Amino acid sequence: MKIDKQRFESLLELYQQRVNQALEHWLPAEAVNPMTLHKAMRYSVLAPGKRVRPVLVYATASTLGLDLKRVDGAAAAVEMIHAYSLIHDDLPAMDDDDLRRGRPTCHVEFDEATAILAGDALQALAFYVLSHDQQMTQNSAAKLEMVEKLSLFSGSRGMAGGQAIDLTSVGKSLNITELETMHIHKTGALIRTCIQFAALSSDNLSDDKFHALDSYAKAIGLSFQVQDDILDVIGDTETLGKPQGSDMQRNKPTFPSIIGLEASREKTLELHEKALQSLSIFGEEADILRYISTWFVERTH
Repeated sequence: MKIDKQRFESLLELYQQRVNQALEHWLPAEAVNPMTLHKAMRYSVLAPGKRVRPVLVYATASTLGLDLKRVDGAAAAVEMIHAYSLIHDDLPAMDDDDLRRGRPTCHVEFDEATAILAGDALQALAFYVLSHDQQMTQNSAAKLEMVEKLSLFSGSRGMAGGQAIDLTSVGKSLNITELETMHIHKTGALIRTCIQFAALSSDNLSDDKFHALDSYAKAIGLSFQVQDDILDVIGDTETLGKPQGSDMQRNKPTFPSIIGLEASREKTLELHEKALQSLSIFGEEADILRYISTWFVERTH
């Protein structure tokens, strides 16, 4: 498919609307007990955002010619996991942030105990969705592998492990390999999950194409984080929706602090090229994924 800015924005809106509808379907209503917990869950998940991870699920599904309803549950599940991670990352015991997506963080809007429980409940709900969505692939082995991927990539060998490394790295001098390892776990692992969810939903995907998509996911997962580090330096709080310069204030290792701002920009371009090369096995059907890689390195928030 031919992708330009207008077409991309149209698809972005479509994907965001789909996952928002799926989230509304699976999230308990505020009127259901325990009401405060459910209100906190909805407050965090349904907050305005780019829905980057669900977008990746849908874009990969589109590339593979899948009916998007087959990945609605998967898209909702990864957004729930992402929201849970943000709730916990923002807690005083972690990053101690007061602003997220332009609004007070969950523990500020409610309280710390409610925020912890909201994150816990969202993590559990994500796995419930994967096991109960009747629109997903009926291939039991593929569904089980999705559960395996999400549990692996969101746990100690993925996202949670990356956050643990991040916390122990404050005030320390990491080399570039150590920094990349941290972000491959903290940010990249869940992005790989998004791509693999769509790939596992395809009935006849070759191993070559599966590995090509995974290589693409690894490249954009790191480029996304490098650009985040850049924006922490050059962005502004209003545009970012979170405090600008917070990483610098906490003395956290970032790509600009280790290799400099210009080298960090060059790094994003190198990763972008690697992502595009990974998709060479695909034709124009993967243009949406190619555009997303461009979006990642050019975004301002």
